[in-house]
Amino acid sequence: MKALCSCMRFVALVLILNLFFQASYQLTELQVCNLCRGTILNSSEVGHFCFLSAGRIDGRCCLRNDTTNDPEHIIGLDLSNCSLTYVQDLQGASTAFMIDLSFNPIVNISDTAFQGFNKLNYMILPQNIDCPGSNTSWEKVKIKEGNRHCEGQRNMCNETGQLSMNCPENSLCAPFGPGFFECSCAENFRGYKCLREGEFPALQVFGPLAASTVVISVLLWATQRRKAKSL
Repeated sequence: MKALCSCMRFVALVLILNLFFQASYQLTELQVCNLCRGTILNSSEVGHFCFLSAGRIDGRCCLRNDTTNDPEHIIGLDLSNCSLTYVQDLQGASTAFMIDLSFNPIVNISDTAFQGFNKLNYMILPQNIDCPGSNTSWEKVKIKEGNRHCEGQRNMCNETGQLSMNCPENSLCAPFGPGFFECSCAENFRGYKCLREGEFPALQVFGPLAASTVVISVLLWATQRRKAKSL
């Protein structure tokens, strides 16, 4: 009976942790959408993009409105005229296609602020701020109405999913945001710098670990049961 209760407690703990992480993710998105007062104006660049994308406006965010096939994600973020002096963490909007940071007294943007923003294809910044990853990370950079427009994020690899000089031998290169790329081992390779060939020996590694865990659990259960009987 006690073993069953312990198992139920473990399952409950896993469910609570899962709900906690989901709530943290939602809170991060909520914080990004409310970094500035007001909502997206229909006449703004992001507002126009949101209308054409059939999105839904929530605060300063444009959300994908299709919740049947794809979870609700941020596809547009408008933080223009928000008195921002620096940009450090906008990871809650890493799925955005368009971000507007114009008309802000920004003096610095972290080099890694947009790392992982693979879908980001259009940015509007104050004129004195370079595009993330430098202007060379974009197909087109222009100054328009006192703002810098960064259009078309460039692929930092030779070609997505192909071998690249930027990555070690036996690895594949993939974009990872403006000016960034990431390397992953090609099929049938693994380990440090993808030097080991063959599938990861999951059975040999995790088999003994699982077996020892089961044995220890049984011993602990038996010990606790004896103590309970003696009482």
